[in-house]
Amino acid sequence: MALPELRVTVFSDYVCPFCYVGHHRLMRLKDVYDLKINWCFLEIHPENSPQGEPVTSLNYSSENWRQLISNLHQVASEENIPLADITFTTNSRDALLLAEAAKALGRETFYRLHETLFAAFFVDGENIGDRAVLRQLCEQCGIDEEFAETAWRDTLHQHRLVANFALARQLNISSVPSFVFGKKVLSGVVSEKRMRDAAHDALLLQAMPS
Repeated sequence: MALPELRVTVFSDYVCPFCYVGHHRLMRLKDVYDLKINWCFLEIHPENSPQGEPVTSLNYSSENWRQLISNLHQVASEENIPLADITFTTNSRDALLLAEAAKALGRETFYRLHETLFAAFFVDGENIGDRAVLRQLCEQCGIDEEFAETAWRDTLHQHRLVANFALARQLNISSVPSFVFGKKVLSGVVSEKRMRDAAHDALLLQAMPS
């Protein structure tokens, strides 16, 4: 029996730790849904250098950052999500452009790169703002170097990032991660249960006669 199709729009960035956790939680819904996800990438730290910045450069007090990271590691441990210590952040624009471009390569290749980018930053501690690192990750995913270079040059993908930002504003979304199930928007640290409830409600709404 075919699983019901569930369309979700997700606003996300590869250097956002809660996007990483939210991605894992959302993927668990594949047990009961055929997920069709519109990944809308938003660059949350355009001010960051591709060379990387210490986490102290972020706009958090040391106590708030300590508490945030403590909570994050607790969630990751409870849900068996691999997570290394986060000591730096970086500019994600080139990674986002690659992901936008990879959508044209098909679902399998896109998700291979998508998962690799998250794991590279949050598990392996690699600087995904560095093009040399990104070229290596592309190679691991079977994506040739010229494709990456084109993704960074082509204004089409840059325009897609701008369009993602415009859509976020239209939906009154101001933070990542944000998950759109039908007419419901869930933002921030969203539990798997809340996602499942929102998915259920979205399908009920979809089934109602217009």
